[in-house]
Amino acid sequence: MNFGKIIDLARQELGFLFRDVVINTVISSTLVPRTLRATLVRLVGHRGVSSRALISPGVFLGARTGLTMEPGTIINYGSFLDLGAPVTMAENAGVGYEVMLITCSHEMGPSHRRYGVADNRPIVIGAGAWVGSRATILPGVTVGAGCVIGVGSVVTADCVDNGVYMGTPARLIRILDDAEPRSELSANA
Repeated sequence: MNFGKIIDLARQELGFLFRDVVINTVISSTLVPRTLRATLVRLVGHRGVSSRALISPGVFLGARTGLTMEPGTIINYGSFLDLGAPVTMAENAGVGYEVMLITCSHEMGPSHRRYGVADNRPIVIGAGAWVGSRATILPGVTVGAGCVIGVGSVVTADCVDNGVYMGTPARLIRILDDAEPRSELSANA
């Protein structure tokens, strides 16, 4: 192995170390207030994170860049964002506990190595949308404005504005009236 390759490997490992220690241990700690965490995340490279966004403790960010959070957005405790491609959360969008936003995938490879060429695609969560706890959003998905994604759902395709989606894979259950309050949704879903 030549010296250049060793230096490249060292840089890569230092990047992982920075991500795992600084971002996902120190900044993600319960000792850092939620209101300050967004500012710290912005300082380490996520320039698109609003100071009026909230990131709860225990959120895993898989890269130093790629996250955009507009004002009023929230990512709740224990969520996982791999950030192999950008994740964008529009104004007032919310993500529940332990949600997985997965932008990385692979093409199917041959039998000796089934994980083939990387296929990373962005995720967009529209304004006012809510992603319920432990839901999984897969690569390339756009969750429309005002959508509700049910707890534990696996979203494999784009979701229309104001849609309620549930299941594995998530399916459209109904369309919400633009002004319909959440209490009516719970009673009627």
